[in-house]
Amino acid sequence: MPNTPLLKKKGGFISRFKYGYHIVFAVLVIILAVCPFVMSTTAMIQFLGKCMCYAMVAIGLDLVWGYTGMLSLGHGLYFCLGGYAMAMYLKLKSNGGNITDFMQIAGINELPTFWKPFLSEPLTFILILAVPAVVAGVIGFFVFRSRIKGVYFSIITQALTWAAYSIFIANSGFTGGNNGITDFDAIVGKTRGPANKGNLITLFIITLVVLVVIYAVASFLVNRKFGKLLIAIRDGENRTFFSGYCVNRYKNVIYIISAIMAAIGGALFVNFNGSITPTQMTISFSVTMVIWVAVGGRGTILGAVLGTFLINLCEYNLSSGALVDVWQYILGAIFCLAILFFKGGIIGLFKEQIPALIRRITKSDKNKKEAGTDAA
Repeated sequence: MPNTPLLKKKGGFISRFKYGYHIVFAVLVIILAVCPFVMSTTAMIQFLGKCMCYAMVAIGLDLVWGYTGMLSLGHGLYFCLGGYAMAMYLKLKSNGGNITDFMQIAGINELPTFWKPFLSEPLTFILILAVPAVVAGVIGFFVFRSRIKGVYFSIITQALTWAAYSIFIANSGFTGGNNGITDFDAIVGKTRGPANKGNLITLFIITLVVLVVIYAVASFLVNRKFGKLLIAIRDGENRTFFSGYCVNRYKNVIYIISAIMAAIGGALFVNFNGSITPTQMTISFSVTMVIWVAVGGRGTILGAVLGTFLINLCEYNLSSGALVDVWQYILGAIFCLAILFFKGGIIGLFKEQIPALIRRITKSDKNKKEAGTDAA
């Protein structure tokens, strides 16, 4: 094989090419860009749009778990913070800035103070980024300052998410309670029905562009010194600390970046979904995000995206028809198989396990030939 700058000395199909991950991602982007123009139904376009939003969350989670070794079970919180911020703006936009129906039911006669900033579109976009960043920054400051890590970090993020979920449920007059915020149009206008397919395609392309930007930012971070330090923290936090690096600061920064990515995904999600509820803030949803990353292959960025689409496509196709009663068991089996036999997920399967199998077969054939030659 000719020696080109793209080749690496070791690894499988994907790792042989320096930009192999980016090539695979580019192919996926091209396929997604074509999909809304060839699909006859808007339901599938909306579904793929939601998958792209989920992929943004998965990329952020991969940064903190796959690269930094911090398993967060609370990213549903940041997803919902971005989603509620966008939903509040869209709800006020749809009803002319007046109080909502659930506020009227609760006896609230004036728009609450913390709702008023969402009357402004530019301020809403700022808050979508700023609110989760501040929340994650405060949580990270106290957690990482106390050198909390491992399973204790997972438990804390889980507990904080549950606390936030309880607050949103209890304050139904301000948040809509169990029903959340519903009945509003997307930021580009109405997207439901064949007559509004043009608006839906516009929203789809915007979301795809944002996904590409988030992927590019994540890839840039992990391929620089910053990313190498994240891996060093994951593999040996104490050694990194005693090497003179402020580990807490790096962990807090990547945690904030991850929260912002999750919030952006949530903000775009409500445009496709037409609503946001505390269901997306439950612990089970945060665990589902972890499954996306684990099945795709953590510590690769691309694996987070592939795992998200694979799991959600399986759920979409299995949750109806003859398998409606057992589809959750099938997804559970897929997750268990990925953890037990494919520890690197989809990426690891092509990067390590298949090439290792090929090397064993090749070596076995070579040994047989040499044995035959010696016998002759």
